[in-house]
Amino acid sequence: MEAAIKAIAEPRRRAILRLVWGRELPAGEIAAHFKVTRPAISQHLRVLKEAGLVSARRHGTRRLYRARPETVTEVRRFLEAFWDQSLQRLKIEAEAEDRRKTRKTTRRGRAQR
Repeated sequence: MEAAIKAIAEPRRRAILRLVWGRELPAGEIAAHFKVTRPAISQHLRVLKEAGLVSARRHGTRRLYRARPETVTEVRRFLEAFWDQSLQRLKIEAEAEDRRKTRKTTRRGRAQR
């Protein structure tokens, strides 16, 4: 999990992951989408592969890369747990703030009478 999170922390790797999400692409075609060297893209692909986020298969002299949705799903579930907790805390704080504002407004209304 840690390797996958570190891998997707880099914006170019996230972009690569999006490119190979629904289809297999060779490294050269992936590299054509970026203004960096092919060896740099190969390095990014290696990191993604080692993290289990993409798979690679040989087809003749080429390697074809494809996203591994099952690993991305695991990462998503892991991160959603944090998101859900944060949203719950935000909801509690927003409701508390709303109650404070309501009390202030009610007090002001009584003071004006």
